[in-house]
Amino acid sequence: MAKEQIDSRYVSYPVFKGLQKPLEFMGIQGRYITWAACAVGGAIIGFIIVYCMFGFLAGLAVLCISLITGALLIFFKQKKGLHTKKEDHGVFIYAYSRKM
Repeated sequence: MAKEQIDSRYVSYPVFKGLQKPLEFMGIQGRYITWAACAVGGAIIGFIIVYCMFGFLAGLAVLCISLITGALLIFFKQKKGLHTKKEDHGVFIYAYSRKM
C-alpha cells in the first residue's frame, strides 16, 4: 500500500505539548498542592475542635496560626524544588570509584 492510503485510515489528533510541566494551582506546584489541601483541612478541623472547647477567638487563633504555618512551610519547601534533595555540606573524598 502507498503511504497516502495508510495515513488516510488513521485519524489524527492534536497533541498537547505541556504534559511534561508540573501540575500547578494558584502558584503551588506538584505535590505541594496536596500539602496545601491537608494544611487547609487540618486548619478547619482544628478551628472546629478549638471553637467547641474554648470559643470563637481561640478557634480563630488556631485557624490563623495553622494556615500561616502551612503556607510558610509550603513556600520554603517549594523554593528548593519539587523533589526535595538532601544537601550534604563538606568535603568528600572518594578513595576509589569501583573495585578492581
